[in-house]
Amino acid sequence: MLAIKKQALASASRVLFRTNVLSGLAAGAARAYHSKLYKSSDEAIKGVKSGNTLLIGGFGLCGIPENLLKAIARRKDIQQLTAVSNNAGTADYGLGTLLQSRQIKRMVSSYVGENKEFSRQYLGGELEVELLPQGTIAERVRSGGAGIPAFYTLTGVGTQVETGGIPIKYNKEGEVVIASEPRETKVFNGRKYLMEEGIVGDFALVKAWKGDELGNLVFKYAASNFNAPMATAGKITIAEVEEIVPVGELKPNEIHISGIHVHRILKGETYEKRIEKLTLRRSAEEESELPEAMKQRIHIIKRAAREFQDGMYVNLGIGMPVLASNYIDPSITVHLQSENGILGMGPFPTAEEVDADLVNAGKESVTVLPGGTCFSSDVSFGMIRGNRLDMTILGGMQVSSRGDLSNWMVPRKMVKGMGGAMDLVSAPKSRVVVTMTHTSKDGSPKILQENTLPLTGVQCVDRIITDKCVFDVIPNKGLLLRELSYGQTVDSIRASTGCSFEVASDVAETY
Repeated sequence: MLAIKKQALASASRVLFRTNVLSGLAAGAARAYHSKLYKSSDEAIKGVKSGNTLLIGGFGLCGIPENLLKAIARRKDIQQLTAVSNNAGTADYGLGTLLQSRQIKRMVSSYVGENKEFSRQYLGGELEVELLPQGTIAERVRSGGAGIPAFYTLTGVGTQVETGGIPIKYNKEGEVVIASEPRETKVFNGRKYLMEEGIVGDFALVKAWKGDELGNLVFKYAASNFNAPMATAGKITIAEVEEIVPVGELKPNEIHISGIHVHRILKGETYEKRIEKLTLRRSAEEESELPEAMKQRIHIIKRAAREFQDGMYVNLGIGMPVLASNYIDPSITVHLQSENGILGMGPFPTAEEVDADLVNAGKESVTVLPGGTCFSSDVSFGMIRGNRLDMTILGGMQVSSRGDLSNWMVPRKMVKGMGGAMDLVSAPKSRVVVTMTHTSKDGSPKILQENTLPLTGVQCVDRIITDKCVFDVIPNKGLLLRELSYGQTVDSIRASTGCSFEVASDVAETY
C-alpha cells in the first residue's frame, strides 16, 4: 500500500510539473514572439527582382493587394515578370497598372474579360498569355503549395488544353510564335484525364481583411477567392491587410490562413476597394425601360429560371445566366454557387447593401442569403469537379448538334478566356444548360452541325435555351426541338438553325 501511495504522489508531481511548464510556455508566448510586421509596402517587397514569378491574389478587383501592386509599379527596375493571376484587374487599376508600365512578360490567367489593354497587348504580340481554366489554376497553385507536383483532371479533355496549340504569343503580323504544349493523359475508370503540374511562385502577394503580427489571416466574404491558395504557394508570401490586430485576438477557429504560410505582413497604406461592375437591383418599372437587347436577354433568362427545382445547387455563369438569380420562383429554394467563392448567392444589392468584398463571377456586386457561405477558389472548384452541383447555366457562342460548346475565344479577333466554363462543363453529373441568342448580330446561326470556334467542352450540353426556342441534346442522336418562343414556328426555327433537328410531338409556344 505504501508503494502505491508513493507512486501516486510521484505521478501527481509530474502532472503539476508539466502543467507549470506549459503555463510558463503560454505566458512566454504571450509576452514574446517573432513579428513579421513590415512598416510599408515598399519595404515589404524587398527582394522582388526582374524575372520573378509572382502569384497575385484577388478576383477582378475584389481582394487585390492594391498597395503591394502599387509598390511594384513604382519599381521600374523590376521587369520581365511572370504574373499568375485569374485576371489582370482593369486597364487602369490593380494588376493592369503593371501591364501599362510594361513590367510583365507573361500572364498566366483564365480570363482576359473587359480589360482592353490586356487584350490589346496579347493580340498585338506585346505580351505572352498562358490561358488556363480557372479551376485548373486554383488547383495547380493549391497543389504547388501542398508539395504535390502534379494531378489529373477532367477539365479541358477534348479541347486545345489537351491537344495544345492555344496561342501564348503572337507576332506583330498576328501569327502564333509560341503555343501551349499538349498535356499528358491517362485513363481512370474508363475516362480520360489530363495531367496538370503544380505552381509555386517566387513571391505571393495577397490581401486579407485582418491579420496579426504572426501572419495569421482572415478574409472577408468573397475576398478569399485566389488569395487563400496563393498565400500557401509562395516561396515568400507577403500579405497586406486592412487591419492589424493584437496576437491572440483572432480565435483559432476564425483564422483562414495560418501564419506558417506568411513571411511578411503589413497594414495597407490606403484602400480604394473599387467595384469593377457596380450592379444594383432593378424594379419592374426599370426593366420595362431597358434597351431591346437587354429585354431579349431577360426574355431568355426568365425561361431559363424555369429550370430551377426546389433544393437544387446551381452555378450561374457570367453575363446573361447570372441574371437568373433575380427570377427564381419564391416558392422554391435554390442554392446558387459562384465559382469565385460563394454558395447561397442572392440577387443584386440595393445601394445600401453594396459591399466591395461581395461580387459574383462576373465581378458584379451581389448579396448573400441567410445561411450562405464564402470560401476560396480552390474549395469552390473542388465542389464543381466533385459533382456537388445539380446544374450549370452558362452562355455560349456556338453549340453543335452533338452538344459541343464554344464560348471563350474567336482566334486573332476576340479573347475572353475560358474562365471557369471548362471546369463547369467537365463535371459529368452536372446538367449543363446553355443560354444564348439564336443567331449572331449578322443573322448567322449559332447552333451548328460542327463548331468552328475553339471548344470549351465536348458533348457536354444538355439543353439550349435561346430567344427563339428550347432544344434538348439527345445523346448519339442530335437535337430535339422541345419548345417555341411566342411568335416562332418550326419553319422559322429551321430557317435560323445551322443543323437538322427532330421535333417533339408536343412542341408548343411556352415563353
